[in-house]
Amino acid sequence: MYRKIKDFIEDWKSEESFTLKIFSSIPDRVKSKKDNENIRSLDRLAWHITQTLTEMPFRAGIVEHDTLENLPIPETFEEIIHAYKKHSGDLIKQIQKKWTDAGLMEKIDVYGQSWERRKVLSVLVLHQTHHRAQMTILMRLEKLPVPGIYGPSKEEWGTYGMPAME
Repeated sequence: MYRKIKDFIEDWKSEESFTLKIFSSIPDRVKSKKDNENIRSLDRLAWHITQTLTEMPFRAGIVEHDTLENLPIPETFEEIIHAYKKHSGDLIKQIQKKWTDAGLMEKIDVYGQSWERRKVLSVLVLHQTHHRAQMTILMRLEKLPVPGIYGPSKEEWGTYGMPAME
């Protein structure tokens, strides 16, 4: 868990770039496709990640309003990307404005539970990572190339002169 806000921001900016890399790799032609009733579509997952940028901070007292609550999924990934960038930037500004390093161990009520503020920051990162991973599986099922995030993807190993790992 985070002990300094600057460490969270450094991680967040990196994770933000990974999320945008995934979002930018999805063509609108498959964005809403669902081959199974028990899965979310790619656009629904992307919008859920985006909506969490206002929903969880609202519950944690970082922002005063959950401005994305109940809004429908945008028509295009370009619109989702735009909303994600805006609200990700706003999130960073509000955390810097309202929280301090000294207050990160303070407990607050989030989802009816007592969380340290630093846990909120960790969960924001992990939540996004979790749903990005779900998105890459759906991308593979659609035969879309998956960009590498924490290392090369299957499609990228060739650029290193190596065969893809099986």
